[in-house]
Amino acid sequence: MAVTGLAEVTLAAREPGGLARFYVEMFRLRELSRDEDRIWLAAGDRARLGLWTPGEKEFGDRGGAHVHFAFTVAPGSLDEIADRLRAAGTDVEGPVQHDGGDRSLYARDPEGNVVEAWDLFERDGEDVSSLR
Repeated sequence: MAVTGLAEVTLAAREPGGLARFYVEMFRLRELSRDEDRIWLAAGDRARLGLWTPGEKEFGDRGGAHVHFAFTVAPGSLDEIADRLRAAGTDVEGPVQHDGGDRSLYARDPEGNVVEAWDLFERDGEDVSSLR
């Protein structure tokens, strides 16, 4: 298989600093870099989340307006993430258990993107390659 994972996702943000605070505080992402028009956050060891001001960037890129994306999280961490989100006043659905035993939670970030936290790919010793 040529694709081994997701490298980056970019989101449009009217105020990237505020959106970065949300992801750092709620999901414990780490800031990698900050420029005038974008902020990059580490999303695990091999992926990053870009928070870009609206408008064209190099290569004709524009920060995307996403409906839904998901972070992989460690089993057992969903309740803690849900508690943090709720304490900050964010509506959360879940954690919910799916048919295969994996669990997710869903919330909207301050820009309205639906973000999922999902433990599917982190379950101990299970082959999850054919799931979902």
